[in-house]
Amino acid sequence: MVREFELPDVGEGVAEGELVSWLVDRGDEVAEDQPVAEVETDKALVEVPAPVDGTVRELHAEEGEVVPVGTVIISFDVAGDGAAKATETATDTAESPGATGAERDEGEAYDERIFAPPRVRRLAREAGLDLSSIQGSGPGGRITTADVRATASTAETGQERSRSQEPVADAEPATADTSEGDTAMADEAASTAPDRATASARLEAADRETTLAAPATRRLAEEEGVDIDAVPATEERDGEAFVTPEAVREYAEVQRRAQESEARRVSEDASGATASADREAIEAGEPGRTAEADFAPGERERREPFRGVRKTIAEAMVESKYSAPHVTHHDEVDVTALVDAREELTPRAEARGIRLTYMPFLMKAVVAALKEHPEMNAVIDEDAEEIVYRDYYNIGVATATDVGLMVPVVEDADRKGLLQLSSELNELVQKARDRTISPDELRGSTFTITNVGGIGGEYATPIINYPEAGILAIGEIKRKPRVVTDADGTESIEPRSVLTLSLSFDHRLIDGAVGARFTNTVMEYLENPHLLLLE
Repeated sequence: MVREFELPDVGEGVAEGELVSWLVDRGDEVAEDQPVAEVETDKALVEVPAPVDGTVRELHAEEGEVVPVGTVIISFDVAGDGAAKATETATDTAESPGATGAERDEGEAYDERIFAPPRVRRLAREAGLDLSSIQGSGPGGRITTADVRATASTAETGQERSRSQEPVADAEPATADTSEGDTAMADEAASTAPDRATASARLEAADRETTLAAPATRRLAEEEGVDIDAVPATEERDGEAFVTPEAVREYAEVQRRAQESEARRVSEDASGATASADREAIEAGEPGRTAEADFAPGERERREPFRGVRKTIAEAMVESKYSAPHVTHHDEVDVTALVDAREELTPRAEARGIRLTYMPFLMKAVVAALKEHPEMNAVIDEDAEEIVYRDYYNIGVATATDVGLMVPVVEDADRKGLLQLSSELNELVQKARDRTISPDELRGSTFTITNVGGIGGEYATPIINYPEAGILAIGEIKRKPRVVTDADGTESIEPRSVLTLSLSFDHRLIDGAVGARFTNTVMEYLENPHLLLLE
């Protein structure tokens, strides 16, 4: 039986998506929930899983094509038992968010025993784990990413313990660590000793027909301009070569070195001939050759489609700027105590595997201020002509990515401690930059924070993440001289750590006085970080 699969609604209100890449080809056998394509929406890059077990019959869309929701994108040949199942799940798969790789409703299961969304199943496959062996901690026994990681960590610890108890055998080559530092050392070894057998075997181009790799790794290979099937693989998954991002970077670097070496050789040969020609011209009384960039036709300009995430960002900025009259309030705050507090807590956070930044402190201070000034957490319902005051605090954090600005959302920030906020935020930011974040993780914020100081900025006039009432931009912490008053009233000038704040707000809803008071409250908590313990 032939099963035609339509592009599902990959996000609320999304009418179309760009088919970025096919992960399968005609004739490939696929299993239910196996990712078959990557589709870019106006929010994120999502994987579309196969709705059935079967064989790919035909791909109906080209990579790079913008496909309307409901368009048939792929056909499967489904054998006997799967035919009925395909018919049963056709509508559900097309309409369910789970069809895009996002989580399904709590009561929806893939089979009678195992409750897990596609991304969790994919994570388990990559870790080599059987889902039936994982105890789900979610509602109704649903398996979460945390469950998979915990099981994988336990299994890895057990394997290491077993290896440590084994008798020492003949020395074998150690497995290279995949950190950036080790990769850099491996690159240096390859460049200084290219004749070594080990480096040659490891960096020699492979010649495979198929390669297993994560979507982010495939995108990295495209950006680096290398063939993923030529990158040497140091791992295997399900009997197939599996390429890691580190392997792609290492291979690309070696290729670049070879190309640069060849380019230098050619340049040196050409420069010798050019210099000789210039000398002859000067001696003949003619002007020498002037330096000029050589452009091939069409290379002075480059055009690319204005769509996807970049277009959505542009539309959101226009809507915000023309709907809400913006006012921006600026101020500075002495955060010397905050800097000291973070330095003191950083080792404790690192001991738990968490990178502690200033953002969690800012989120806690903002939430405290929102509670004291509920107008800043409100929104105007223009259709109903009502002001909606919200008693929940979902903080969006603007994040720069390769495709533009995204705003991952940490939900219920008022109910979480500094370390939990830090852990969740770090994970969301990384997912946004890897383009693996789901649309649900990018919506629902009630207030947004943006860090302009991360790249050296100080003050800003941020545009509101409409329809929110305000957005706070934080600048770079700088050492500045400040007048400090001692307990006895003595004044002195001292170097202090100073942070700049820029609050933009919707002047239809927020008066200037309210905006200033809100900023003052945020400053109070940042100047006295011990007050955050009360929140």
